[in-house]
Amino acid sequence: MPGIVRFEPLKDFVSLRDAMDRLVEESFISSRAGLLAPLTGGSLALNVYETDQDVVVTASLPGVKPEDIDISVVGDVLTIKGEVKEESEVEDGCYYCHERREGVTQRSITLPSTTVADKAEAKVEDGVLTIVLPKAEEVKPKTIKVKPDVKVKAEK
Repeated sequence: MPGIVRFEPLKDFVSLRDAMDRLVEESFISSRAGLLAPLTGGSLALNVYETDQDVVVTASLPGVKPEDIDISVVGDVLTIKGEVKEESEVEDGCYYCHERREGVTQRSITLPSTTVADKAEAKVEDGVLTIVLPKAEEVKPKTIKVKPDVKVKAEK
């Protein structure tokens, strides 16, 4: 005769404690790793906005020299690549703490509008890269003026 199996409807539900642990881990621990990514060679922090005439991209690149930044536009995808090189090694001592980053960081994004990459301008000031990409003529807003009291003749 088969054994009797106890019905436990709550067995499949996650306990409240497990749910709270997962919430705290996803909210605080994982988000800290995302904040540290730009410092460890991960993704660049960007702001992208557009005006009537341009698409403007700003990126945080502290410690990256202008000659170590590569910017490319292929189609509607902008790629920014920066490299931080080790300044010097300590030869007569040893590190107590070594947290300054070195290496390559890169980010590619799809631009919100068609741009003219040949006329783009870029500058670095206080560790912030600013790229201004002029919009292509076909995507710039056009205005049509309405003339008062103009009668349109219908052709026969």
